[in-house]
Amino acid sequence: MRALVQRVLRASVSVDGETVSEIGPGLLVLLGVSRADGPEQAERLARRVRSLRVFPDAAGNMNEPLGERELLCVSQFTLYADTRRGNRPGFAEAAPGEAAEPLYERFCELAGARRGVFGAAMQVELVNDGPVTLLLEA
Repeated sequence: MRALVQRVLRASVSVDGETVSEIGPGLLVLLGVSRADGPEQAERLARRVRSLRVFPDAAGNMNEPLGERELLCVSQFTLYADTRRGNRPGFAEAAPGEAAEPLYERFCELAGARRGVFGAAMQVELVNDGPVTLLLEA
């Protein structure tokens, strides 16, 4: 399981021109699920994301965790793209939707995340803060 985590001032996700979820200051997580992932990976990654100390403390150092800030999670199977050959990415490592969706939902539940719409064509808007962007794997 992979999470591309971005510290944001705000973020939102829309489907067909309708905003389905939005947050203020917090984290935007683009979440990819591989064929090898199970509930253990979702649980471990949710704990790691919530514990990341990427927010400034009183001295301005990245030392504070998410705390009461918000979290938005968007499914992103393309995080498992294989681009080693040719110009067209392959997605053989990405879990099929029926296997990935329950793990995505489990991650969101444990992390306390607002959600995009699994499997939908989404438009994601964000204002990256810092910028701070991290890639985590479970």
